[in-house]
Amino acid sequence: MPGSHTSATLVDVLTALREQVTGVTESALSTVDGLLLAADADALHPESVAALSATTLSVGRRMALEAGGGPLRDVLIRSAGRHIAVRAVGARALLTVVGDDGLDLTGLRGEMARTVERLTAILDEDPAA
Repeated sequence: MPGSHTSATLVDVLTALREQVTGVTESALSTVDGLLLAADADALHPESVAALSATTLSVGRRMALEAGGGPLRDVLIRSAGRHIAVRAVGARALLTVVGDDGLDLTGLRGEMARTVERLTAILDEDPAA
């Protein structure tokens, strides 16, 4: 687990994502093994989301390979009333973003890329994360 300073910084980055993109309601950062690192969440159970995100990304990568695609960029799940996006953060972590029906998908795509860069830089500074 990251140190408390790093955890607070990670939460700040996740909160900024919610504030920057219309419709983002919650987010979580986890390891690729499904362990929670940080969350900006009220209604979700972050530990469950972390575990499911690891599985989602793994299945997405396998599907991309089977379909003859290149490296997986992200997985987007759309359901009635919710959007869920899962994206790799370097080789060690996953960013999961939950949004409502009003989610600005175009804005999310751009801001998610910037958020991943910030999170990668923070995680690279903390080898324990």
